[in-house]
Amino acid sequence: MRLVAERLSARRGEDLIFRDISFEIGPGEALVVKGPNGSGKSTLLRVVAGLLPREAGKVALAGEGAQAFETVASACHYLGHRNAMKRELTVEENLHFWKAFAGDSHGGAGVAIDAAAEAVGLGGIVHLPFGYLSAGQQRRMAMAKLLVAWRPIWILDEPTAALDAAAETMFAGLVKAHLSQGGLALAATHQPLGLGAAQELHMAGFAGVSVEAWA
Repeated sequence: MRLVAERLSARRGEDLIFRDISFEIGPGEALVVKGPNGSGKSTLLRVVAGLLPREAGKVALAGEGAQAFETVASACHYLGHRNAMKRELTVEENLHFWKAFAGDSHGGAGVAIDAAAEAVGLGGIVHLPFGYLSAGQQRRMAMAKLLVAWRPIWILDEPTAALDAAAETMFAGLVKAHLSQGGLALAATHQPLGLGAAQELHMAGFAGVSVEAWA
């Protein structure tokens, strides 16, 4: 299965953020989106994930297995700047919610909560409230959401923020393992992700350029 974007454009309010962005990601491939702040990296990821409307263009799944998904969003995990975990709930309760809410989609199966916690290097503390964890531990546990329910496409916005070097290496291993199973990854970052020969998309943005200039 492939993720295909054709001539995407997006607007936030009255501002045109980017225009005519096209790419294709196949099984086992990663695309890393780079660019300065304000160039539209996060907006692009949210458009692909179905969280923001597109101004123009198309995002679609193609190839073998694509028919199993009603929408692109149903094939995606999205890890944004925020961890999307309740501070008052334990780690186990948070991960149980995401496992039940997302469920396994076509083509794979998620791992048990304890196994996901072990995979991010934090086994044995799932009984603690999420709010008790350090910023780095919280980010690791947010990554565990990607593991408890299977989705073939991982959309990752600055995934290694608040992580030390060892945790960055751990996360690169998780993504590589996902790719080795035929998964796809789309990531926006300012930092190297250690994914080897990943494709790159450089966003320039329209800072200081009026919409009329592109009419």
